Amino acid sequence: MIVEARFNGPPNSGNGGYAAGIFAAAPPAGTGPAEVTLRRPPPLATPLTVVAGADTTEVRDPDGELVAEVRRVEPFDATVPTVPRATAVEASADYPGFVDHPFPTCYVCGPEHPDGLRIFPGRLPDGRTAAPFRAPADVTRETVWAALDCPGGWAVLGAGRPYVLGRIAAVVEAVPAPGDECVVTGRLLGTDGRKALAHSTLYGADGSRLGHARATWIAV
Repeated sequence: MIVEARFNGPPNSGNGGYAAGIFAAAPPAGTGPAEVTLRRPPPLATPLTVVAGADTTEVRDPDGELVAEVRRVEPFDATVPTVPRATAVEASADYPGFVDHPFPTCYVCGPEHPDGLRIFPGRLPDGRTAAPFRAPADVTRETVWAALDCPGGWAVLGAGRPYVLGRIAAVVEAVPAPGDECVVTGRLLGTDGRKALAHSTLYGADGSRLGHARATWIAV
């Protein structure tokens, strides 16, 4: 199990959503969505070991340090309503990350990543975020997890207020086809000290729901 170098979030560590999508492929036995808790920044280009447990599967680095924990959770609904793609395009034009981005080379939302997903969530009048998203040629389930990551984060992120992903649970209902023009939305549910809870949803070109997620973000 390896998070390739191009799937970075902060410099020198994996994008939380993409890494969680990789880790979610090895949950404990059972049914239900997978929830991934990141215990440290996922290392890039590093062989990781899966240690299976009855209720929790651990992901560890070559030194045995705990990187993430994966467990099954009950089905949940974290749907954030969609908007017309034109509305998402308009919101994205005011993406605050164009001006002030804590991690400008992030694979998902970094304007300076040369081969990223280029999901730039802008704020809607009701506080939700929305962004257009064109599925890449190599789209996978992990891509859906990644797409569900940053739009929720930008519902809480602000100038001088960096957050990183701490935990995410996702339901992937379908993977878009390469080139599909999608819309992704996010919403802040609330904050508690350094923690923020956000939901996000990915919609396909026909408006159908492809996946949704709930996530806990931690202020740096």
